[in-house]
Amino acid sequence: MIQTVRKAWGIPELRKKITFTLLILLIYRIGNAITVPFVNVDALSTYLQGMGTTVLGLYNVMSGGAFAMATVFALGIQPYINSSIIIQLLTVAIPALERLARDGGEAGKKKIQAITRYATVGIALLQAFGYYMMMKNYGTLNANATGIWPALVIIVSFVAGSSFLMWLGEQVNEFGVGNGISMILFAGIISRIPSAVSSIISGVNTWSAVKDGTLTMEVLTGLGYSAKDAEARLGQAMHPAWIILILVGVLALVTLIVFVNDAERRIPVQYAKRQVGRKMYGGQSSTLPMKVSMSGVLPVIFAQSIASLPATVAAFFPAPAEGTFSYALLNAIDTKSFLYLVVYFLMILGFSYFYATIQFNPIEIANNLKRNGGFIPGFRPGKPTSDFIAKVLSKITLFGAIYLGIVAILPLLAGKILPIASLAIGGTSVIIVVGVALETVQALESQMLMRQYKGFLE
Repeated sequence: MIQTVRKAWGIPELRKKITFTLLILLIYRIGNAITVPFVNVDALSTYLQGMGTTVLGLYNVMSGGAFAMATVFALGIQPYINSSIIIQLLTVAIPALERLARDGGEAGKKKIQAITRYATVGIALLQAFGYYMMMKNYGTLNANATGIWPALVIIVSFVAGSSFLMWLGEQVNEFGVGNGISMILFAGIISRIPSAVSSIISGVNTWSAVKDGTLTMEVLTGLGYSAKDAEARLGQAMHPAWIILILVGVLALVTLIVFVNDAERRIPVQYAKRQVGRKMYGGQSSTLPMKVSMSGVLPVIFAQSIASLPATVAAFFPAPAEGTFSYALLNAIDTKSFLYLVVYFLMILGFSYFYATIQFNPIEIANNLKRNGGFIPGFRPGKPTSDFIAKVLSKITLFGAIYLGIVAILPLLAGKILPIASLAIGGTSVIIVVGVALETVQALESQMLMRQYKGFLE
């Protein structure tokens, strides 16, 4: 990867593209430091700290910490991602959109892109309003933030920031390197690494102080901590040996993701010979590749958003008294409970099959093979071929779904043992970071290869 970037930097045209991409990411990071008016940032950060394992914690990680700071880019690129997914699903469900995507050509793609932009603004408006109402209900706004004007300023700032990020992503697609939306998401997640390292160091320091006897429950209560806060502070202690285990676990996770990301099942395809005039055409052998990780990280994001929704809604209400039915129900749906882990894993399996079905249509592929004179050895063209492809797709998807489930569940289990709340969504973050890095390297390699062919032809 480093070798590829170094070679790309030596090509003037690619150097300009890389510099432009870095400039866009710098603008993104600057915007992440500009807070919107009328918001008490300290109170908001304190409140969202306790929501780290809910869907709000996921939004905070995806936005690079901007969500907890109420910056102009607080909504991040999430509205655009949600809009793209919704339009993609509607393209399958609505025949008019399906025809526009399939037969519309370049004009059809532009129309769908325009619809996606409008949907992004609409979703951003809804999310901005919900975010404002949450801050208002929990008293994280300034004392002077009353009336319609502060609400309008906050909501418009969030919507404008999200729309501007969408535009920045499109500029990277046109003038930079890689996928712009993915690069912005990548930069936001990477920016959280210093915070994670800081929390680990703080945990080790707490463990050292507890071991020396300089930090006890009595000392903390004497400093003004409540019994609950003092217990939480002592619970952050982490043995230094855990650092080695965390590093080994992250390296193993990255290796697994890289391996599965490149894994694919190749179905052999043979094309029949046909004679046209005096020449013989066809007879070549090819393969039909089917990637194991076909749907990427989308099943994890969707499953986590839905599975953590009950706990997120419950967090907006006062905590129930201990021993009541509401208290038992809250513990059952909490994002740290065993029930949540089971539901989360099953949802990842379900969404993996759902997206695989949308992206890979066995009947359409079998018809295309039949139309072009291709066949899979041992299977007749038509329904037998489509049934075989569907069977292989089901097996591949099952393996990919189990892989996604393991990657998503392992950090949750580690979060139960270690006092690091950010581990709860670490699996999703690592999949995105590694996937975007591999995608960007492939884009650089393809552009370098294209320029080598161009030089050879000249």
